[in-house]
Amino acid sequence: MTRAVEACVHCGFCLAACPTYRELGQEMDTPRGRIVLMKQVLEGALPWESARPHVDRCLGCLACEPACPSGVRYRDLISPFRTLSGVHARRSFGERLRRFLAANTIPFPGRFRLALRAGHWVRGLRGLVPAVLRPMLDLVPARIPPAQTWAAVTPALGERRARVALLAGCAQQVLEPDIHRATVEVLARNGVEVLVPAGQGCCGGLAWHTGDLAQARRMARRNLDAFPSDVEAILTNAAGCGSAMHEYHLVLRGTPDEARAEAFRHRVMDVSVFLARLGLREPPVGFAPPRRVAYQDACHLANAQDVRRQPRELLRAIPGVELCELADAHLCCGSAGTYNLDQPDLAGALGRQKAVAVMATGAGVVATGNIGCLAQMRAHLARLGSPVRVEHTMQVLRDAYGRGQEPGATSETRGA
Repeated sequence: MTRAVEACVHCGFCLAACPTYRELGQEMDTPRGRIVLMKQVLEGALPWESARPHVDRCLGCLACEPACPSGVRYRDLISPFRTLSGVHARRSFGERLRRFLAANTIPFPGRFRLALRAGHWVRGLRGLVPAVLRPMLDLVPARIPPAQTWAAVTPALGERRARVALLAGCAQQVLEPDIHRATVEVLARNGVEVLVPAGQGCCGGLAWHTGDLAQARRMARRNLDAFPSDVEAILTNAAGCGSAMHEYHLVLRGTPDEARAEAFRHRVMDVSVFLARLGLREPPVGFAPPRRVAYQDACHLANAQDVRRQPRELLRAIPGVELCELADAHLCCGSAGTYNLDQPDLAGALGRQKAVAVMATGAGVVATGNIGCLAQMRAHLARLGSPVRVEHTMQVLRDAYGRGQEPGATSETRGA
């Protein structure tokens, strides 16, 4: 943390890139301002409570990092500081309850599914629900897809070109399990054997980014143990999960597992990166008539992992696709993990702006690489009455091959 603080020269290049500064216009709600606050707190010149509201309002989108000429690693500051803040800062009972409920449902698919079903039951009683918990109700989707399972091993179709392990994750397999189906099918079509290791779990990103270090460490260690070493790569298809797994060395810093985490993170990559490197063996059939597709950069793919080119390359490889770029593409959509729960007004403003930018492209489909972005854009496009569909990049690619019998996934009989 000290090196990152000292690297900041307070030049202000980060201000224009910061979504919260654009919304609030306050110096303390910029990366530069938050670094000053964190430094003062750590030096004992400022109480924790004075810094907490501004640090809480940070999306963690890391748009400041590409904008910074000094190379400040803001990611090395925000999550570790939130861990310390969780120990020292005081929160209201309502805030603690909301965070407890989120931390004990979202990372666990079975519990999360039950929580969403319960949300359907109590939606009609929204007025009786404490105000601090209402944002949770507002995010309950109208429909919960049927639960699915994935084969432990899905063989490559034709000659095997690679062997990988896939993170199943948590929220995504409840909210949009078809992303995994599409991912497995596209990989198999391109000669990749896909393992979905037993014993894996949530990436720990939610806990890490909200300051729950103990939970983040438990989840990181579980995945370190679960994923095999005899695969070419450990793949993710959710930007937030990939970003969190790349930070396992920070999560486990100072523990006996730090070296193992350092080695592990270098094997993790987004599925779009892996496919772009491998090359599409089987070209997609494409779309007729042509399809206008917008692409939205998920913050934890573009900023945290520097993955911008590869998803676009895959989409441009589809015959009949006209790829569109969004205005102010660097701005976060406002999802940012549990940000919708903790900062609903700011998240809502950013979500509306992103939806308007999508609609302005004239595209019929917008593709993205993160479940949070997907859910956020769907909600705000629906509120604006837009028919634009929101899909994962792998879903667009799978559809370009033509829907068929997707290997490796089965729908269970229980539904929404």
